[in-house]
Amino acid sequence: MTLLKIERESMTELVEMRPWWKQLWPWLLISGPAIAVIGCAITIWLAVNLYADLPVRDGVVVKGLKVEQVAK
Repeated sequence: MTLLKIERESMTELVEMRPWWKQLWPWLLISGPAIAVIGCAITIWLAVNLYADLPVRDGVVVKGLKVEQVAK
């Protein structure tokens, strides 16, 4: 805890200076991007692990980069 002495005209004040991690504003500013990163990581994990090998629709065959519909 650091005390900062501020002199104004005829008045002297002692103001308590707290470290940045004990203040509210840095955490509010960090929380938005942190939530976005967590959401992005969850979305990528879901896409890779749950939906990576599902076909676009039934009756479609992929040959290289070409997608063809199978005649029934």
